[in-house]
Amino acid sequence: MAVVSMKALLESGVHFGHRTHKWDPGMKPYIFTERNGIHIIDLQKTAKAVEQAYTLVRNTVSEGGNVLFVGTKRQAQETVQNEAVRAGMPYVTMRWLGGMLTNWRTIRARINELERLERMRDSGDFGRITKKEALILSRVIERLETLLGGIRTMIRVPELLFVVDVHREATAIHEANILKIPVIAMVDTNCNPRDVDFVIPSNDDAIRAIKLVVGKIADAAVEGRAARKEEEPEFPAAMEAPRAAGEEREMTDEELLGEATLAKIAPKPGADLIDAEFVEEGKEIEAIEAIEEVEEIEAIEAIEAIEEVEELEELEEVVVDDADVPDAVAGDVEEFMEAESGEAEELDDVEDEQ
Repeated sequence: MAVVSMKALLESGVHFGHRTHKWDPGMKPYIFTERNGIHIIDLQKTAKAVEQAYTLVRNTVSEGGNVLFVGTKRQAQETVQNEAVRAGMPYVTMRWLGGMLTNWRTIRARINELERLERMRDSGDFGRITKKEALILSRVIERLETLLGGIRTMIRVPELLFVVDVHREATAIHEANILKIPVIAMVDTNCNPRDVDFVIPSNDDAIRAIKLVVGKIADAAVEGRAARKEEEPEFPAAMEAPRAAGEEREMTDEELLGEATLAKIAPKPGADLIDAEFVEEGKEIEAIEAIEEVEEIEAIEAIEAIEEVEELEELEEVVVDDADVPDAVAGDVEEFMEAESGEAEELDDVEDEQ
């Protein structure tokens, strides 16, 4: 059964080309006739080309390859993006950056930068910087997402390149030719098919025609991915750990680790003696520390006792000085009394004489 029918091609307007005065001589083998000044594309050759491209894409994807969908014109952007996402393939719908294939290392570095900034934003690190810096980084994320969002899952250069408009995507085709990447393209009558490996003569301006052809290529990629999954070896039942109903058994170190690792972590002979020595040394250290603490306490107590003795001696000296004061006063009183008694005797003598 044919991949696409003639009726579907006619209803989608795949056969309509450009005006005759705009044609490219390289498309002459694919032109069926001319009508009302417009070239009509040979749909038999288109059906064969679609079937050939379908087989190529399916086989490439089933072998683990990727197909890069490219369509930056306005009529193709939405269709290319939706079909590429459905097929799980990378795509470019905004603008082809120069060097996206030939300078893939730099492009991959920018994708890594995009992922790093997104992690910063999601983890809340933008709250630790100023609002202006956060706004600048948000704009960088938005721009990188716009330009590189479709190829962020692509880890290497693709094995196939599918292009919608050859004239508009000349840079992408040129880079693919440099890297020897096969190119599948929808080629209209005004384009040169010289640099395209697998030409699909088709109207590249009608939205319905683009949807039909891009959808078939996406179907081939989906079928290839399904075949890839079927070919993946399944794990034998013997490798699965036995589990009880609703319970999970914890695996031991012997099951999780290899022999070399177990040998490294196994206790060495004489390790117990070494541990005992460490324990004894630890006890000795603790005893020494306890003795030092006791000596420190005794020294502090001795210093306090000496200070108390010095304070007592100072108090005794003060008491002694205070005790000397009454004796002096007492001597003065005796002298005063003797002087008074002498004066009294003199007065008595004078009275007697009188």
